[in-house]
Amino acid sequence: MDARVDGNNTPMNRERDVKVEKPSREEAEAAVRTLISWAGDNPDREGLVDTPKRVVKAYQEFFAGYDEDPEEVLGRTFEDVEGYDDMVMLRDISLESHCEHHMVAILGKVHIAYMPVDKVVGISKLARVIEIFAKRLQTQETMTAQIVDCIQRAMEPAGIAILVDAKHQCMTTRGIRKPDVATITTQFTGVFAEDPKMEARFLAMINS
Repeated sequence: MDARVDGNNTPMNRERDVKVEKPSREEAEAAVRTLISWAGDNPDREGLVDTPKRVVKAYQEFFAGYDEDPEEVLGRTFEDVEGYDDMVMLRDISLESHCEHHMVAILGKVHIAYMPVDKVVGISKLARVIEIFAKRLQTQETMTAQIVDCIQRAMEPAGIAILVDAKHQCMTTRGIRKPDVATITTQFTGVFAEDPKMEARFLAMINS
């Protein structure tokens, strides 16, 4: 498994750059059987006998982002924008990720905008980049920064704004068990960081 994650050359990102040897499917299924036994159930009973296969298949979907390069997704841009010079915004992108501390779900929404300079990208590509980073073990803070960093390097816009609003099942279904608590992370670069009116427009458009 190639665990490379885009980002600055910080100690955390250097850790993420380390390639790890991916276990076989059989080894992964055996690990699930062990967890079922540890939980106190019989992995050979009828209702659980195929669960290891199902879990491994689900993990392939949950963590498919490790096998994809988000910068490649942004590789095709369009320069013919007919003089358009305002923000491009996507609102209410569904987020499904997994907390790297407990491996349980992070569910929420992402709102993102960028200010193009001389090129734009297909809007579905932005949503795809978010999905790729989401389909890795993450903290919300790291994911927010990774998305911005990737778009900045691939497109070089005049600025990027992002707001992630999500609930973490590691907090809502275990531990402190506070089901109504949402975590909000933001990052603003370029014109969105320099001009308070641009930041305010972005936040107003989220709620419009």
